[in-house]
Amino acid sequence: MTTAPPFTWTDAAVRRALGLDLGEDGSAVPGDSAVRYTGVCTDTRHLTPGSLFVALRGPRFDGHRFLGQAAAAGAVGAVVEGRRADVHDDPLPPGFPLYRVSDTLVALGQLGRFRRRSFIGPVVGLTGSSGKTTVKEMLRAALSARFQVHATPANQNNRVGVPLTLLSVPADAEVMVVEMGTNEPGEISLLTRIAEPDVGLVITVSESHLEGLGSLEGVLEEKLSLLAQLPPEARAFVGDSPPELPRAARRIRDDIRVVGFTADADAQCRARVAGTDDQGRMTFHLGDAAVRPGYPGPHGATNALLALTVARELGVPVDVAAPEVEALTPSGLRGESLRIGAMELILDCYNANPQSVRAALDTVGARLWPGRRLAVLGSMLELGRMSGALHREVLTYALGAGLDRVVAVGAFAEAARELTAAGRDGSRLLAVPDPAQVPAHLFPLLEGNELVLLKGSRGVRMESLVPHFQAAFGAHDAAFEAHDPEAHTSGSTGAGTGGGD
Repeated sequence: MTTAPPFTWTDAAVRRALGLDLGEDGSAVPGDSAVRYTGVCTDTRHLTPGSLFVALRGPRFDGHRFLGQAAAAGAVGAVVEGRRADVHDDPLPPGFPLYRVSDTLVALGQLGRFRRRSFIGPVVGLTGSSGKTTVKEMLRAALSARFQVHATPANQNNRVGVPLTLLSVPADAEVMVVEMGTNEPGEISLLTRIAEPDVGLVITVSESHLEGLGSLEGVLEEKLSLLAQLPPEARAFVGDSPPELPRAARRIRDDIRVVGFTADADAQCRARVAGTDDQGRMTFHLGDAAVRPGYPGPHGATNALLALTVARELGVPVDVAAPEVEALTPSGLRGESLRIGAMELILDCYNANPQSVRAALDTVGARLWPGRRLAVLGSMLELGRMSGALHREVLTYALGAGLDRVVAVGAFAEAARELTAAGRDGSRLLAVPDPAQVPAHLFPLLEGNELVLLKGSRGVRMESLVPHFQAAFGAHDAAFEAHDPEAHTSGSTGAGTGGGD
C-alpha cells in the first residue's frame, strides 16, 4: 500500500469541510492561504501550537468559554456556534479566525470526514455489542505485521472520538481501524457516514443499551446500519453468533462474509477448534494456520478469528498475522489477571451485558484451577424494562457454569432472591445487595487460593473490591491502581470521547 501525500489544514480546507466556502449570494469565499493549522483539537489541556480549536459544548462545560485559553495555548483559529464566541473568557488576538457554524459537534464530524477523504488506504469500521475494543486491538496487531496502522485510541468510539480518530491519522499510516459505539438509534449510521469505511465488521449483537435501543431487534438494526451504509464495492463481515446476526446481515447484503466456528459461517471464514490449555486458551485452525490467542475462552478465540479474517482480506496472511495476535493478553479491566498471594482475580469490569457476562463465565469455567472457582457479578446497567428478566436469565446461566459459588451483587441480588423464592437451589448463591458489603459477606468463606471473576458494568466499578482482596489475602507485587478506562474527556468542553457499549 502507498501513503497519501502530506495533508495540511488551510483556511480554504476548513471552509470546504464546513460548507463555509460560499457566501450568502452563492459566490465563492476564497480561503486565506496564509492561515494554516497543524491539527484539530477539542481540549485546551492538550492543545498544541498552531491548532484549530473546536469549541464543543458538553453537560458540564462549554468550550466557547475557553476560547481565550485556547488562543493563549497556541490555537490560531476556532470553530464556534453562532454568536456563542462572545462568551469567551479572555480577549482573542486580532485577526483570530472564527468559523461560525450551527453545531460544533456536527462540524467536528465534517472535519473528520474531510480528513478521511484525503486518506487513500483502506478504512475498517467495526461495531458490536461486546468485544469492539478487543477486536480493534487484535486487528491493529494483525495488520501491523505488514502495514503502518492507525486505530481508534482507547475506546474513543462516539461522535467525538470517531472524528478525532480520523483527524489524528499520521502521514505514514497505510490502514485505519475505526471503532464505533452507540447507545441510541441512528448513531452507528451517523458515524459510518463520517468514517466512510471500505470494510465493515459487526462482531456480535446482544441485549445492551436497551434503554435507548429498546430490544434485541433494535440493537440488531442499529449495529447492522453500519453494513447498510457501506457502498456496494465495500467488503462486509459479521460474526456467526447469535444466529439472528448473519440471517439479518444477508438480507442487507448478499455478499456478506460470515465468520465463526459454526455451520452458519462461510467455509473460507470458518475455523475449527483443536483444543484448550489449562489457562482456557483455545487453539484453532484457520486454513493451514494454527492459532492460540492470548485471550482465553471461546470469546477470545472468536475475537481473534474475526481480526485474522479481516486482516487476511486486506493482504496479511494468517500465519504472518497470528503471532502478533497471540502476543496480546487481556488488559484494561477487560479480563486481565491479577495474582494476590495464592489467589487469582479475573478483572472483567469494563462493561457488562448478558452476552459478555456469559462469555466471562465460560472463560472461568474453562480454566483448570486447583482451588475453588467463583464469580462475583455486579449489575448490568442500561437494560431498561428487561433488566429484571435478563438478570434472572444470566444468573441461571451462571449457576450452570460449573462454578463453586456465585456472588450476586446489586440487581443480581434481587434476581437471586427471586430465583430461590421460585424453588431454585440457592446453596451456591450468595446475595449481597451493596458491592461495598461483599468483603464482609464473602471473605470469611474463602481460603485464599480461589480463582475469582469480578464482572459488572462500568458504573458499578467492581474493581473497587481489589484493594480489599489485597488487604485480606496478601498484596500483589505491584499495588493495583483502580482506574477509569473511560476517563477520556475532551477537556474544557466536558464532552467525552468514549462511546456507548
